[in-house]
Amino acid sequence: MVNSDKREEPQPDVVDGEVVLPEPASPTSVPAPPGYATGAAIPDPGYNQSGVPTFDFVRDKIENRVTTAIGSEELAEASPEGQQVDEMMRKRDEAAKKKLDEIRKSMGKG
Repeated sequence: MVNSDKREEPQPDVVDGEVVLPEPASPTSVPAPPGYATGAAIPDPGYNQSGVPTFDFVRDKIENRVTTAIGSEELAEASPEGQQVDEMMRKRDEAAKKKLDEIRKSMGKG
């Protein structure tokens, strides 16, 4: 049995939409570099045609990693936690040096 006392609330107007995707670019929309067939993939500029990375590409990648490591180290040293770790390492190195000196002395090589 349907309850006739219940009133239906008006639904908001529903608008149907259509998803429109852009048309894929035709292979001739970008001029191919000399030596490449039209529509062929343009290689990454860091690699030669054989797929081997260029010297400049490798050098730049290494330099980027070195600068990132140096920056991370500087940030770590500037933080209180980094300073604590440095102090702990200094104390540990001192203790290790003292222990090594004791061992050498006991062996008669001091």
